[in-house]
Amino acid sequence: MAETQQVDPKAERKVARLAKQIGAFSKAHGGAEGQVAYIGERGARIVLVGEDGGWGDLVAPSYELAEKAVEKAGITVHEDFDGEFAAKVKTGRYEWTRMAGIQVGGPSNT
Repeated sequence: MAETQQVDPKAERKVARLAKQIGAFSKAHGGAEGQVAYIGERGARIVLVGEDGGWGDLVAPSYELAEKAVEKAGITVHEDFDGEFAAKVKTGRYEWTRMAGIQVGGPSNT
């Protein structure tokens, strides 16, 4: 008797929802590339970088679902967030003051 793989409808809906969000980000930013990073029990982070330098991230409940979502969205996925891929990210004053405020007591964003 052949085994059939069970499809979890809730997981499939989550993958579809993430893929839709990735597609919307890609459309808004002239295309996108991504990287999937395991973040422990919380799942996996999908970091997105648009062709225009805009960036964002999404969290999936598991690494497997994150991989399925980026595959379904059809974006290029990188192993690591470094090199030419990381260099595409454009940051502005908000990001720099926010990072400085968190890391070394820089100006607040309020």
